[in-house]
Amino acid sequence: MTTPTAKKAAAAGDYLDQRTNIAVAVKGFARKVFPDHWSFLLGEIALYSFIVLLVSGFFLTMFFVPSMSLVTYHGPIASMDGRLMSEAFASTLYTSYEVPGGLLMRQVHHWAALLFMASIVTHMMRVFFTGAFRKPRELNWMVGFLLMILGLLAGFTGYSLPDDVLSGNGLRITDGVVKSIPIIGSYMSYFIFGGEFPGEHIIPRLFSLHVMVVPALIISLIALHLLFVVLHKHTQYPGGGRTDKNVVGFPLFPVYVAKAGGFFFIVFGVLALMGGTMAINNVWNYGPYDPSPVSAGAQPDWYMLFLEGSLRLMPGQTEYVIAGYTLSLNILIPAVVVPGLLFTFLAVYPFVEARVTNDKREHHVLDRPRNVPTRTALGVAFLSAFIVLAVAGSNDLVATHFHMSLNSITWALRILLFVLPVVTFWITKRICLSLQRKDRELVLHGHESGNVYQFASGETIEVHTPLNEQERWLRVNYDAHAPLEIEPAEDSRGVRRKGYKADRRWQKLSRFFYEDRVEPVRPSELSDDHHEGGH
Repeated sequence: MTTPTAKKAAAAGDYLDQRTNIAVAVKGFARKVFPDHWSFLLGEIALYSFIVLLVSGFFLTMFFVPSMSLVTYHGPIASMDGRLMSEAFASTLYTSYEVPGGLLMRQVHHWAALLFMASIVTHMMRVFFTGAFRKPRELNWMVGFLLMILGLLAGFTGYSLPDDVLSGNGLRITDGVVKSIPIIGSYMSYFIFGGEFPGEHIIPRLFSLHVMVVPALIISLIALHLLFVVLHKHTQYPGGGRTDKNVVGFPLFPVYVAKAGGFFFIVFGVLALMGGTMAINNVWNYGPYDPSPVSAGAQPDWYMLFLEGSLRLMPGQTEYVIAGYTLSLNILIPAVVVPGLLFTFLAVYPFVEARVTNDKREHHVLDRPRNVPTRTALGVAFLSAFIVLAVAGSNDLVATHFHMSLNSITWALRILLFVLPVVTFWITKRICLSLQRKDRELVLHGHESGNVYQFASGETIEVHTPLNEQERWLRVNYDAHAPLEIEPAEDSRGVRRKGYKADRRWQKLSRFFYEDRVEPVRPSELSDDHHEGGH
């Protein structure tokens, strides 16, 4: 027996299924299995914070005026009353003080943007260190990389919209960076700003990018990213019973849907709490944009600090005039070359690693970071350089808060930028190799039990406790890649082989990755150790 409502719902579902065959897709998707691990929530945080960004951003567009036309402000903020400002800045003040819930939505929007970028960066770190970018997920890594770039662009276009002193100075820096590009820089600046900086068009253009172009691209890439996750099946951490041919976890419906839905409201609640209790981007403290005042303590959001720090660390006496053109290395290197190197490293790394391993298999079980020491060390070195640049972006605050010399801090950070990545690379690689050797020892000899026995001969030994199957599987089920082997430089007839030099370069790079390695324990070694009384 069914109710009339249930009958109508069933009829509607049957009507739709007969014309779209959607039941097959829903049935297959509902049975999709997802592993259960806390680190997989990082991607969900990015998705949910983006949803909050869309909702709060829609609210803000109802009141923001993307215009640089000048008006005289008369409103509840006494310090701003009677001041000349752009309509963009005036509408930001109006939204914050006169629209019910306006300030809350502004702050929720800003905190959601910060969380969106933080979760993307942390999610990419998890993917990098565990090798989730390997075949067949190289393209999905590129999708995530593009999402990070678009997130940076969305953040930059967003906090530039209020047209206050802080955002105006950020645009001024952008103008300088664009003009530092040889030959085409000045033309690009004219194109972006519609004339000499600041012009009258930059805020409307940024608004169009921020509310239409960039969100549309992000939504498209998120859809593509999720499609790849479904097509490739989800990665999983190593463990007993987990192979490249299965997925151990929970089905999408009803378990995962219920957990994901609850987690969305947790993220939304935390962002609402932060927006209601933590003030951020109080533009009335800075005032409308004026190119003359630039105060200390003026930093962009955290994800752009590395670019600010790079500019602050670069010495200023590096301009050269060549054939009547000024080459501003003091801006070009820190703002174009350094970020270009960092982003290029992220973009091409999966393809470089695939080349130096010559591994063409599909991988669905993740790596333990200790089992790929060079990759882990490179990732830590990259992060150390990023952190140094981020600290440099706040060197004035460090100097004022800790009563230190600004010049001394700057020089220390300049040295650290070159020294710290090398040191962290070496230390991290040594730690990973040591952990691998410890795993090898545990597999061969087991855990120390603390039980000591003495034979009649007087000899004493400590009996070790063997590892269980799960512990042993975790420590032996990985590949220790060896450096590439290449064909000789000359063939059997003494003719020099074409492409040998390129192969030789890849071989050298492969040795850098895999010359130092610890082989996993083989069954024969474990059997020999048992026969010798190793346990």
